[in-house]
Amino acid sequence: MDPSFIVVRLGQQVRQRRRRLGFTQAKLATLAGVTRQKVIAIERGDLSVGMAAYVRVVGALDCEFALVTAAMPTLDEIQGVFE
Repeated sequence: MDPSFIVVRLGQQVRQRRRRLGFTQAKLATLAGVTRQKVIAIERGDLSVGMAAYVRVVGALDCEFALVTAAMPTLDEIQGVFE
């Protein structure tokens, strides 16, 4: 699996959680002890962001990482995509 896909997806989840909690990027940055620019980079899926920044941001969102086995969709799951 392409690493950029994973960090983009993680960034989207961080953004969704931040918004659901009503946090601005600046508020999340303050809670996590990182810069607002780092939060922006995480939400964009920037591959240059270090794991420590992700851990701080995810912790500030009161979440944790979980490893999930990546699975390819079945033909039945993608049947309508190419119609």
